[in-house]
Amino acid sequence: MKTPFCRALALTPAFILALARAVTADPLSFRIDEGQNINSFVRAGPVAAHLLLRSGHEPRILVAFPAGNSGVGLWFEKSDEPVAWTLAAAPKPVDSVDERGRPMHGIEFDVTANLAGLRPRAAVLSSIRVLRDYELLEKAPDEVTAVPRTVPGGIAWGRDRLDGAPGYSLTITATGARASAQEFAATGGTLRFKVRALTGEPPLTPLATTLSANAGSDARARDALAFLSYREKFLAGSWRFDTYFGRDTQMSALLLGRALEPDALESAIASVLDRLAPNGEVAHEEDIGEFAVLRNSREGRGRVATPIYDYGMVDDDFMLAPLAARVLLDDARERDRARAFLAARGADGKTRGAALVRNLAWLVDRTAAFARDPRAANLVGIKPGRMTGEWRDSEQGLARGRYAYDVNAALVPAALAATARLADSGLLGGNLDAAAKTALGRARERARAWSTHAPRLFAVDIPNKDARAAVATYAKEIGVDAAAALRSLADAQLAFHALSLDEQGRPIPVLNSDEGFRLLLDDPDPEDLRRCLDAILRPFPAGLVTDVGIVVANPALAAPDVRREFTRFAYHGTVVWSWQQALLAAGLERQSRRTDLPASLRTDLRRALRDVWAVISNTRALRTSELWSWSYANGAYRMEPFGRPGADVDESNAAQLWSTVYLGLTPP
Repeated sequence: MKTPFCRALALTPAFILALARAVTADPLSFRIDEGQNINSFVRAGPVAAHLLLRSGHEPRILVAFPAGNSGVGLWFEKSDEPVAWTLAAAPKPVDSVDERGRPMHGIEFDVTANLAGLRPRAAVLSSIRVLRDYELLEKAPDEVTAVPRTVPGGIAWGRDRLDGAPGYSLTITATGARASAQEFAATGGTLRFKVRALTGEPPLTPLATTLSANAGSDARARDALAFLSYREKFLAGSWRFDTYFGRDTQMSALLLGRALEPDALESAIASVLDRLAPNGEVAHEEDIGEFAVLRNSREGRGRVATPIYDYGMVDDDFMLAPLAARVLLDDARERDRARAFLAARGADGKTRGAALVRNLAWLVDRTAAFARDPRAANLVGIKPGRMTGEWRDSEQGLARGRYAYDVNAALVPAALAATARLADSGLLGGNLDAAAKTALGRARERARAWSTHAPRLFAVDIPNKDARAAVATYAKEIGVDAAAALRSLADAQLAFHALSLDEQGRPIPVLNSDEGFRLLLDDPDPEDLRRCLDAILRPFPAGLVTDVGIVVANPALAAPDVRREFTRFAYHGTVVWSWQQALLAAGLERQSRRTDLPASLRTDLRRALRDVWAVISNTRALRTSELWSWSYANGAYRMEPFGRPGADVDESNAAQLWSTVYLGLTPP
């Protein structure tokens, strides 16, 4: 019989199991301050929350919850004077119930503003996807509007989820101040708030142990990874991506490798397999919680929270095979676990091995046309009707190209080679019928064809005179000194691989950091390896290297319209992504261990590896961030947090999954 307490909390067996698992993980509390943002993270029992206080002229209080990818936020009107928040102490976890006695979990905290008055603009309580859209567009669906109500000393917003499930609550009480939905006004010189933020979405299950003894000791990265790691899935980044992303999960697991415990690695792979499309494609992202309710309702399926998976990307489809091969075949800890892992059944009731074979058979078939006829039109292109398809997923990220270098020159050949290894291993066993055996048997031959022919289509060679002129012009355009960049060119031509090919198969000459994929996953011949390395490791704007990081794109050789889009304010412009530096370091380390390269080239690889790690060391202040930008003055670059209101086109996460991958790398 249920006790009255159990009835009040509506403790279902599933909820009790999730709660018991959550309690086994150690409590977590840490803080990351970046630019105008205070980020405070808490995880304890069924509570996991990320508080973000944004100071400046456009202040904001926002709390993101991994549970259901949900959140609550209060945006204030623009202030003439800059607001400076002070967080009195780390937020405290709170377990509560809603008006119907259903469980709610969240945090409570005290915060002070340096001004005597603030005017609320809007409170948004919903999916993080809705909050993200509101941040960018200042609009939210009418259905999710929460009506403010007066409570003693303050204002509260609360409502059920659109399908009637437990929803969200935000309460702000002010000390020594008048509080209304229109204004908070202190009787003294500063505003003091007590804030309670709650979600009714079901909590995730933290992994009891994520990192192995092989992991690095960086406390900030370890904390960020712990907050983002759950039995059900890894989260891509907080606050903006507090849910599953296939690309982020796979690339992070690949780079972390033996720094993760086997349970964590298997959770990562299982989360991908559970979300495969019927044809074997990997899910890029999931719509869950209230965002799923919104989409299902608008698309005629009713107000139901059935998850919706996005299969629009093309790069993540070719990451599963390399990850599975490295974990299940190369990690000695998996030798006694791999068969049991593949024999276990996923969410659809079928074995994980069957799901993996579905992806492998699909990718072998998808790559057949280019293997037969290696021309640009037969490469893996961005899907029709889309401008995005791989990790540079903003509209200008590929310079509006159709065929991405990283996908075609690195990921596809690596996926085919890994498929051949998995097929030969015997590990797939009874999951291979005659048709699958035949299909997978073609993988090795196709891997050779792609590895040989695809990179050549992206080759760009710029005569020295033209390169020097372009670099000098571009440096003047963006206001940086070109002296070091021009010296690095000497009398050499500028040879590199283009970021992408356009619809007609012509290279778009944007220098880029995606060589890291080939260095990590392929074995380029010495000549091509030089092309991979020499250009990108020159000083920016001849190459990609600055004192504050390795930028992910350099449009100096591109047309003026491309240069205008690839700025230091663009999400995939001349900015620094932390994980791309890690990818490059891991790739250089792998190449430096090759025994089939000339001694002089191996020496150069080791030197390049040391240089990259020197740059990484200079950027430790923002190491767990998604990305950062820079400014230039008095002959020097300076790191700038990305997401400055009125300047940058978007916002950076303080805790990003693939920015924790340094825990799996060892500096030389």
